[in-house]
Amino acid sequence: MTIEHDLKEQEALSRRIKQMQRYLGKPIVALFDDPKVVEIMANPDGKVYVERLGEGMTEFARIDPYSVQAVLGLMADFLHTTVSRDKPVVEGAMPMEFLRSRFAGAIPPLVEGASFSIRLPARSVFTLNQYVDRGIVTEAQRDFLERSLKERKNILVSGGTGSGKTTLSNALIDVISQSSGADQRIVIIEDTRELQCSAPNVVQFLTDDDAGIDMTRLLKLTLRYRPDRILVGEVRDKAALALLKAWNTGHPGGIATLHANHPEAALLRLDQLCQEAGVLPQKDLIREAVDVVIQIARDPEHPAGRRITAIHDVKEGKSHA
Repeated sequence: MTIEHDLKEQEALSRRIKQMQRYLGKPIVALFDDPKVVEIMANPDGKVYVERLGEGMTEFARIDPYSVQAVLGLMADFLHTTVSRDKPVVEGAMPMEFLRSRFAGAIPPLVEGASFSIRLPARSVFTLNQYVDRGIVTEAQRDFLERSLKERKNILVSGGTGSGKTTLSNALIDVISQSSGADQRIVIIEDTRELQCSAPNVVQFLTDDDAGIDMTRLLKLTLRYRPDRILVGEVRDKAALALLKAWNTGHPGGIATLHANHPEAALLRLDQLCQEAGVLPQKDLIREAVDVVIQIARDPEHPAGRRITAIHDVKEGKSHA
């Protein structure tokens, strides 16, 4: 590639970003500068909803269908793909100007009208003490979690979509960061950068679909980076087996998230993901590697919009109220 080619690519990207900002509109673009905003959602009817850290979801504005369709087209172009009736879904990380936020969008016939959901990376940490202040976590639960983190227990954060798993993980990581020195090396693996860690000795890896670098490969690479703690954004596939083996071979004190509706379902789901690697059920490995499962759920009746429904001690087989 020549310098001239690179300049043309940069100019094309700059035009694409300006177009995307124009179609989103100034009010929505301004949300990317709000450190409390964690999700921006445009529904097929044109209503735009915003979720803010610790404040729940509110209706924000309206956007016309043509603009949503244009944003999806620009995102597809940025991701070197297309969006059409035959390929109605666009997913991937947005440009740096949009904080590399996680974008997911769809057009008809998959949905009634073009729509998208943008997950912004966390820029401020909602601490465990703030969880207590809002009644999401009890003081006893906070003390148990802080003790578990200090004792280097492996913690699985379980919940449904939008339940606040990442926000809770960041609160746990904040506790680790406050007590970690330069001699404790923390390695973080994610598909999209969402976890925040202010500890002094941190390496953050991102998967790369284009390069064929998945989470399993990064977990194997991580072991060569002399990690003390291994933190994973979300376990979705056979990488679960590599994670459990890593946690169970001298790297305690890890954190990972998983989609499940209760702690028992989380452990079952973890086993199912392990079996995607072509192995037999791994109940013994799971029992050995996972110490605590925290269940968080959306709760419209709770002032904070979510609550901790269970903290399950895997080794002792009991929950902590």
